Amino acid sequence: MQKAFLPYRSSQIHYCWFGAGEKIVLCLHGYGESKESFLFLEKALSAAYTVIAIDLPFHGETQWHEGLLFSTADLVAITQALLVKHGSEKTRLTLLGYSMGGRVALQLLQLIPGKIEKLVLLAPDGLKVNFWYWLATQTFIGNRLFAFTMKHPAWFFSLLQAGNRLQLINQSVLKFTRYYIHDTRVRRLLYERWTGMRAIKPDLAYIKKLIKTHQLPVRLLYGQYDRIIRHERGEKFRKGIESFCTLHIIQTGHQVLQEKHAYQILQLIQS
Repeated sequence: MQKAFLPYRSSQIHYCWFGAGEKIVLCLHGYGESKESFLFLEKALSAAYTVIAIDLPFHGETQWHEGLLFSTADLVAITQALLVKHGSEKTRLTLLGYSMGGRVALQLLQLIPGKIEKLVLLAPDGLKVNFWYWLATQTFIGNRLFAFTMKHPAWFFSLLQAGNRLQLINQSVLKFTRYYIHDTRVRRLLYERWTGMRAIKPDLAYIKKLIKTHQLPVRLLYGQYDRIIRHERGEKFRKGIESFCTLHIIQTGHQVLQEKHAYQILQLIQS
């Protein structure tokens, strides 16, 4: 495994790669994670592949200096720069996206469908519009309230607890939310990451048309016990593209991107 910085405008995108095959897998990690999440694939994937895993802006070792916005143009430019460095003009990518990285992968497919060979999504975000995320990132008032809450979270904790008592919010979501806003630094990062990634909002209807037009294989993998991103979202997305899109469920929660699930993930990449 090798690591490097990719210069981009005023920023430095940190990434790693391993393997020497002609087929390239571009890996996109989940919220609060990094390229390191994919390292277990190095000893498992066949020699036919080269794996590239990047630290998305506001994550890992990437040094992002373009303000609180990662645009779709940034996403395409960074991807194309990596292809120039590690592939060729004819190279087509397999996109492997986990959780938040699934939303990024969907957006990338929408932008450069002719460069995509396959889409593998692991418990992906982006298949349903989360009202609170939309309010916090796509509206001015919502974003100001979001910023205030990240500095003064007590009222929000109380609201979550009340929702849990009324069975409007399940225990898993409550624990997940508490984890990500438990201290000042984590809350600051949450605001930067959510706000900075606000331009990544894939158009699912258009993407499904592209999948059919380009006959792109799509593989979905979910955890049976995932209460954060449920497999029903994937089942709804599959409607109308069943001949291209398969859905697989394994006996785990949201953390499907783990070495113990390497066999199932590799099957989806290589099938």
